Amino acid sequence: MGRNKFSQQEIKNIGKLLKLKNAGNRFQQKQVRHELRTKYEFNISDFNEPGKAFGEEELEDALKRGAIQILDDATIADMKAKRARDKAKDEAKRQQEAIASGEQTDWQQAVKEWEDWEKSQK
Repeated sequence: MGRNKFSQQEIKNIGKLLKLKNAGNRFQQKQVRHELRTKYEFNISDFNEPGKAFGEEELEDALKRGAIQILDDATIADMKAKRARDKAKDEAKRQQEAIASGEQTDWQQAVKEWEDWEKSQK
């Protein structure tokens, strides 16, 4: 699931991208969906009816029914910063678990050991 809270400018940009998506060929549609997911964390599947195209009109409907909320820019910036911190924390935890289970090598530790070894050879 992606976000459901956006700034007014983001909604405007998402609307433009949805217009491009519905006017484009299959490849262009894939590119637009990718940009929506990666840049805005907007997943069409979170808001549309299965099997029905999702465009500007459906975006407006989602706004009207409250599925998508518009917040001020400062709140959105704070929300994005928190999501980034949470994502980094989750990734660090995942890495530590992978190292502990032997699934992954602690490359930072390996580099330190290598540098220590090189120093001891001089």
